[in-house]
Amino acid sequence: MMRKKELIDAVVARSGMKKKDIKPAVEATLAVLGEALGDGRALNLQPMGKVKINREKKLASGRLLIARIRQNDPSDAKTAGDDAPAVADTTTAADKAAAE
Repeated sequence: MMRKKELIDAVVARSGMKKKDIKPAVEATLAVLGEALGDGRALNLQPMGKVKINREKKLASGRLLIARIRQNDPSDAKTAGDDAPAVADTTTAADKAAAE
């Protein structure tokens, strides 16, 4: 299980920035994500994936959110952060034969 401290350390290692600069940004990001999930909003945060709340159960100590996370296949030809739709090749076999 990844905890907040481990997440902060990983972001520091990947970004090369100082921990004192990263920690407030990570904490603010987690707060915003927590509020969005608490409001029942779906998230589309690639490459993490699309998060959709399926069910919610009220508990004495808070709420239990049942969510589904869908990630793209990492072997996809799309690059990270490229949100442009893929263009399908609609050329038929007859068109290809006629072009030759």
